[in-house]
Amino acid sequence: MTFFDDFSIRSEIKQAVKEMGFEEPSPIQEKAIPKILEKIDLIGQAQTGTGKTAAFGIPIINSVTTEKHVQAIILTPTRELAIQVSGEIQKLSRHVGVRTMPIYGGQSIGHQIRALKEGVQIVIGTPGRVQDHLRRGTLELNQVKTVVLDEADEMLDMGFVEDIETILKRVNKDRQTLLFSATMPPAIKKLSQKYMVKPQVVSINKGEVTAPSIAQVYYKVLEKNKQDSLCRILDSQDPELGIIFCRTKKGVAELTEALQARGYLADGLHGDLNQAQRDAVMKKFRDASIEFLVATDVAARGIDVQNVSHVINYDIPQDPESYVHRIGRTGRAGKNGQALTIVTPREMKHLRSIEAEIKMTIPSSEVPSIEEVVEKQQESWKKMITDQFSEEEHLNLFDDLTDELLKESDPKDIIRALMKMNFSGSLGGNDDAYNFGETGGAKGMTRFFINVGRNVNMSPKILIEEISEAVGIAGKAVGRIDIFENFTFVEVPDDVAPFVYESLRYSRINGARVNLEPAKPRPKRTNTSPRPAARQTK
Repeated sequence: MTFFDDFSIRSEIKQAVKEMGFEEPSPIQEKAIPKILEKIDLIGQAQTGTGKTAAFGIPIINSVTTEKHVQAIILTPTRELAIQVSGEIQKLSRHVGVRTMPIYGGQSIGHQIRALKEGVQIVIGTPGRVQDHLRRGTLELNQVKTVVLDEADEMLDMGFVEDIETILKRVNKDRQTLLFSATMPPAIKKLSQKYMVKPQVVSINKGEVTAPSIAQVYYKVLEKNKQDSLCRILDSQDPELGIIFCRTKKGVAELTEALQARGYLADGLHGDLNQAQRDAVMKKFRDASIEFLVATDVAARGIDVQNVSHVINYDIPQDPESYVHRIGRTGRAGKNGQALTIVTPREMKHLRSIEAEIKMTIPSSEVPSIEEVVEKQQESWKKMITDQFSEEEHLNLFDDLTDELLKESDPKDIIRALMKMNFSGSLGGNDDAYNFGETGGAKGMTRFFINVGRNVNMSPKILIEEISEAVGIAGKAVGRIDIFENFTFVEVPDDVAPFVYESLRYSRINGARVNLEPAKPRPKRTNTSPRPAARQTK
């Protein structure tokens, strides 16, 4: 096993890494950092969430001096990613005395100009705003030693190729160029051939899930029912000790608060915690004084707790490697473990890609019903109530109210009402999905309108495959399909209609962005082959 101490980097960086809670590098960091330290050009094939920011950030910080000019520039496709990358590099460089500056549209350019004049060593920016500064002469790149193209495929998809080329032509020729991309389309290869010198390629080996002691299952849930579904799953599974993974630190904070409000013993772990706070949370988890640790991938890196019975992917991981890494935290030391993944309709394709990479099909399961949860929890609820009998002093406070209620109501009704009040948080919300109303579909079917048709080469086969893959139903379950030049109608069973709706309403079919919505009822016609007179009215 490789540790950060094994890298030939400055002690101040190692200290920052330790304070951030990292103990061992992720696979992309382990492969990329030593090569980048050798000053060679490098292409890293890795997705968001794999630790690639530190993979290029640590070597950059290691080589930057305190001289007040731009020595490294990192291009990102979005302002959000620019802010995120800047934040992580600031944490990694906290003991080095290096200044980092994110520049992006939507923020005062005057503020950015003043900051650049004061002296910045590392700039992280979006191509458009970097171009603005170059045109104004407020950003000089002639002393840059390292340039990074982060999420290069996304930048090209967003039409930034000309901006990127213009920027690269302005950067010091004697430089190191690093390119990170989740995919390697021809345009990326062309860019690398043009602007990189004999680049080496590192990519993550996804690997296979080889732990037979880990039982894996996924639950398909509607986005709006996600939190309630999680609570039902937790109550039904009754984990001894569980790690719940979220994609963002905001998600960790929100879910932790929601679980605590419902009475679960949970605490959160994310990148904003200082070392003392992190240690306190981990102590509670190791002592089992909390049942659930809610964490991001980054915050959970390096955690080794032996008795984790369940890993729950509240947000599906970004890539197969992260999935394998997450679920490997249970089923240790010969013990059995459970890996549960919650998947919303729009994430089904993501799940399929994980299955393809790990070379196995993850079985699905239904979210437990309220009745199943109540049946499962009866004994523990009964014990919770009887344990209160010993608290005589506090029980006496309710004597008058109890006598009054018993005079006015049936004892059984009182107990049922109190049980419902006390445990409603565990039961979650209702199972209501969507009320699509009358859509003109056959009995038991919901009919949807799609705003593309033959104009994007739509065919019944393509549409059936999209629905089948997205929702996980047999193709033959899809009902009638009517394809016209600019729109399409399709019928699907009522029980899967909400999942079809959430999955496809803002998706792409044949590369075209589509909008799916409930159809209007069909007008009555005498013709046996009805045709709508015009497009769907909104």
